[in-house]
Amino acid sequence: MGVSGTGKSTVGQALADRLGRPFLEGDALHPAANVAKMSAGEPLDDDDRWPWLRIVRDTMTERTEAGTSTVVACSALRRVYRDLLREAQGDVRFVLLDVPAGVLRDRIVHRTGHWMPPSLLESQLATLEPLQPDEDGVILPVTGPPADVVDAALRALTPHA
Repeated sequence: MGVSGTGKSTVGQALADRLGRPFLEGDALHPAANVAKMSAGEPLDDDDRWPWLRIVRDTMTERTEAGTSTVVACSALRRVYRDLLREAQGDVRFVLLDVPAGVLRDRIVHRTGHWMPPSLLESQLATLEPLQPDEDGVILPVTGPPADVVDAALRALTPHA
C-alpha cells in the first residue's frame, strides 16, 4: 500500500513471486470512469473510491474462497479504506511502502506508461493516513532496490508470510 510511485506494483509482484502466490494489481480494477478522472488530473473522492475498494475486497475474498492467498497492490490511503479491505476473507495484512516525497515526485515525473499524472501526488500525500499501531501491518522505508524491500517485508511479516 501507499501513494503513487512508491513501488507497490514492483514490490508486490516480486513479493508474490517469492511467496509463490498470485499478484493482484488493484489499479487494474478501477472502473473506466476513475481512470478517466485521474488521467484528467482530477483526484478521486470517496464516491469514486468506495465502489473500487469494494471490488478489490470482493476479489480478495473470491481468491481466498478459491484457496489462493494473493498479494495485492492497492493504495489503501486511509484507515477506513483499509478497514473495508480487512472485511475480505482471509488474513489481510498491510505493508506501507514509505518513500520520501522528493523521490516520489522524481519517480512519477520520469515514469512512462501509467495514467496517474504527477499532479495528483500531492492530493494522495495529503490523504495518506499511515498505519496505526493497532493495524496488522508494517511500515517499510524504501531505500534500496525492490529485492531489498521484499526481503524486509518478509522479515517483518514472518511468521505470517
